[in-house]
Amino acid sequence: METGKLPCSVLEKLIFSKIKKVHDEILISPGIGLDCSAIDFGEYACVLSCDPITGTAKEIGRLAVHINCNDIASAGVLPLGLLAVILCPEDSTEEELDAIMEQFTEAARSVNVDILGGHTEITGAVNRFVISCTAVGKCLKDKIISASGAKNGDSLVITKHAGLEGASIIAHEKEEELVPVLGRQTVEETKSFMNSISVVKDGITAAKFGVNAMHDVTEGGVLGAVWELCEASGTGAEVFLDKIPIHMATRKICEYYKIDPYRLISSGCMLISAADGEGLVSRLKQEGIDAAVIGKLDDSGRRLMLRDGRAEEIVPPASDELYKIL
Repeated sequence: METGKLPCSVLEKLIFSKIKKVHDEILISPGIGLDCSAIDFGEYACVLSCDPITGTAKEIGRLAVHINCNDIASAGVLPLGLLAVILCPEDSTEEELDAIMEQFTEAARSVNVDILGGHTEITGAVNRFVISCTAVGKCLKDKIISASGAKNGDSLVITKHAGLEGASIIAHEKEEELVPVLGRQTVEETKSFMNSISVVKDGITAAKFGVNAMHDVTEGGVLGAVWELCEASGTGAEVFLDKIPIHMATRKICEYYKIDPYRLISSGCMLISAADGEGLVSRLKQEGIDAAVIGKLDDSGRRLMLRDGRAEEIVPPASDELYKIL
């Protein structure tokens, strides 16, 4: 199997096929494209999600917070707290752990979440630091937004720009190689994308406006996220590649490494399905969040991307473009 998250077909065959719902209180069970689970607690629901950081050794404390809180925000819910498991390699130092915790606590403060607990250990099972977190949120149970709620005729909107996270990770990991090629200014600008990884504000703004579905854009990039949202909702889609915003610095990095920015890990982008896409874009921009309508959902059952007047099938997400480099 390739590095990265499991292909959807393998996920269905080996994982989801073995999971059976036991309790009626479970409102959202695991599924393709679903970022969160949810549990009924009467008037309110508890929304949960978990993710590890394995694709980079840089900025992992910051990423661990935002990647997990972003999943909660994709349900239109403010995250409340985090549980973290930190696995330290046997040759790690107290200074390295201290730096990770500085990142972790700073990021938690930036999105106003509590650190609820977890576990930390030194182990020979890893050769670099690995963090896995569980994020928790709370909302009125009839207000949860799911990736399965998208409707035919909805506009597809993304916030910020494609490849945001992947480009920043590459700039951090390959800084010495990239500076002579792209220049110090471009590399530093791309590294700073890490400051835009959170989509908590994006998700809450969209939820207040009124949308049908949201999906946090992670491994597999924007096109992978479109396929997953369509799979969760049972819809088709047409996506216009020239409408997907890509920062010039991201384009330069992707051209240099010959990777596809549309399939590059993109935390910091939220994919949103809304009846009034242009109205949503206007509202997001009022809140200082860049956004664009990139396509439309339909009942064709096909997921198409349109490039240079040609239609191509959007295939299920495979190993992320990031892993071709790192």
